[in-house]
Amino acid sequence: MHISFLLHNAYGIGGTIRTTFTLATTLAQQHDVEIVSVFRHRDDPKLGAPAGVRMSHLVDLRKSSPGYEGAVADQAGPATVFPRGDTRHRQYSGLTDSRIAAHLGALEADVVVGTRPGLNVHISRQARRGPVRVGQEHLTLESHGYRLRREIRHRYGLLDAVTTVTEADARDYRSGLRLPGVRIEAIPNSVPEPAGPPADCDAKWIVAAGRLHRVKRYDVLVRAFAGIAAVRPEWRLRIYGAGDASGNEQRPLRALVDELGLRDRVFLMGAADPMEAEWPKNSIAAVTSERESFGMTIVEAMRCGVPVVATDCPHGPAEIIDDGTDGRLVPLGDTEAFAAALLGLIDDDALRHRMGRAARVSAARFDPAPIAERHERLFTELAGGGGVRVSRGVLRTGFHRSRGSVLDGAYALRDKAVGVLHRGRA
Repeated sequence: MHISFLLHNAYGIGGTIRTTFTLATTLAQQHDVEIVSVFRHRDDPKLGAPAGVRMSHLVDLRKSSPGYEGAVADQAGPATVFPRGDTRHRQYSGLTDSRIAAHLGALEADVVVGTRPGLNVHISRQARRGPVRVGQEHLTLESHGYRLRREIRHRYGLLDAVTTVTEADARDYRSGLRLPGVRIEAIPNSVPEPAGPPADCDAKWIVAAGRLHRVKRYDVLVRAFAGIAAVRPEWRLRIYGAGDASGNEQRPLRALVDELGLRDRVFLMGAADPMEAEWPKNSIAAVTSERESFGMTIVEAMRCGVPVVATDCPHGPAEIIDDGTDGRLVPLGDTEAFAAALLGLIDDDALRHRMGRAARVSAARFDPAPIAERHERLFTELAGGGGVRVSRGVLRTGFHRSRGSVLDGAYALRDKAVGVLHRGRA
């Protein structure tokens, strides 16, 4: 089977890139797999080239390259196919519209997989009839703004399947969107087995990892740890992660640490990529997020034998942790309950060790091999629909393309009206 992934930028760093590389590498053991990156801004993938997988790109942004096209993209005008509601819209242009269209129109593959909403829209509108069309959701439906959710509702009808990383998000897709004929399937992300030995859970360290963003609610963790520090002064806390422009919490977090007198107890470690070598140095992992699209750090910690205390937030933790067996789930935003759950593991060595061992066993279900098998089974079943799928696709294509034309016209009129209004105010 020839499987083609369409990725925003395979040469950067991010959870979607990492999980796509892992899946592609595993599938490539049995299939012909390629990753097509819309953009390429460096010579080699930052995460390392996935073994056995062909890689190519559509727009070259390497200024040192003779094929540099950044200036062309800047002058090509805004993208009209890539949806404005996707947060990456400003990076796309008329050039990417045409390059992606040419790629998808000529693609000879059995399956084409999009890895973000904007690219899924491209696949639904521009892929030739024949390949199975799959759109992946690496975040959640509810995390998208109204404009993108409306685009998804109108455009995804020409996909054959949408995969989410949690059952909760799959339910949202099924109940919140009318996508007849589109299969909605929940398939979690995968995490490879760590190369080194697991944690012994004896070190007096708690660890948290993830970008320093307000949604991670590290303030809840630090306040919870302040209560622990008062009664268990030998325990300390490491927080790994870097800030970003959309919600950098580094300064307020450091100020909170100082305010609570925890400078020699709480350590902001900066980014560590990968985290694999860091998890085993700790005995408990903590996740205080308001929401998670999945919970990669939870699985990573568990695969290293570290029990996790996590808020029972949407969407992922409750689908990963078996509360009381391989970790703990705590009500969202309850600082005292979170501190009590941590203290319960701190004070009970046998429980901490038992949960760590159970976490390793439980997390094995997220190994790349069984996750790839689920994708492979989905692709095979959809491709096996043969004439039924193609025939249904002909009927759906006519309907959705007509509706899409109406949608395009409405968007164009609205954008024109907004432009006139702005010029009038100027």
